[in-house]
Amino acid sequence: MSTCKKARAESTSVVSSDRLSSLPPEIKGDILSRLNVEEAVRTSTLSSTWRDAWTNMPKIFLRDGNFARTKFVTLVDMVLSLHKGTVEKFDISGSKPYHDEFGRWMLMLSRRSPRSIIIELKSGPGYRIPSCLFSIGDLENLHLQNCIISLPRVFQGFKRLTRLRLNNFSSTDMDIQNLVSFCPALRSLRLTYFEGINHLTVQAPKLKLLYVIGDVEINLDAPNLEVALLMHHKAIAPHSDPIALHKESYVKQLLGSLSDIKSFAISGFLLRVSYYYLQHYYGLLFSPD
Repeated sequence: MSTCKKARAESTSVVSSDRLSSLPPEIKGDILSRLNVEEAVRTSTLSSTWRDAWTNMPKIFLRDGNFARTKFVTLVDMVLSLHKGTVEKFDISGSKPYHDEFGRWMLMLSRRSPRSIIIELKSGPGYRIPSCLFSIGDLENLHLQNCIISLPRVFQGFKRLTRLRLNNFSSTDMDIQNLVSFCPALRSLRLTYFEGINHLTVQAPKLKLLYVIGDVEINLDAPNLEVALLMHHKAIAPHSDPIALHKESYVKQLLGSLSDIKSFAISGFLLRVSYYYLQHYYGLLFSPD
């Protein structure tokens, strides 16, 4: 390469570097949020201007993967304690037990008021969800796995929550009923593989999608429901599909006044569809064999 070309390339590199370094903190944070947290933290060694850029990442993804447990705990503690910006999404998953740290992590997270939380810590007994998580008023998406849900005595609800997914959890009839009914904007509800719930009451005026796998009787008040999949978990087998009931089906005729229903599937359930007007006028009850 000639001297002139080399000088021109070095000059372009310096200009590009200066442009990246001069980006606003929130833009740097958005760039780094496309990396996993460990890679984002490593950028602090690039230059002094990138040293704290990771603390403004709007989306935080944490995976324990091949981390030693102690190293992963240190990483999560550092991220939650040093983060300075707005947290739009917090997503953590792990295959090692973190029960001793979980309460501390949730307290630090609740102070960041994230809009989306995904927690999939799969090892050991269920993680008891602390009351501080139920105080996050701006939450729009909540996905919990391997957890114990007990609502605090004073629960104001999630006014903006549109998606709720609970998997492999334990709770009570009343706590789940209150959790759902105190989410007036809820549009998608998924409840799978649970204990302690025998009668599930779903009162959700804006609910569009309902997905339930478990041994439970359902009392449903969701006038805008479009898609429902209800399965007895013992009925699931590699070669067995739930009964699919679509617009032209018998159930669609049976629920003629529910014009928004597009798909309805039932397997192994005692299902009570009790939209307030059907319950009042017809007391509709159907129990597929």
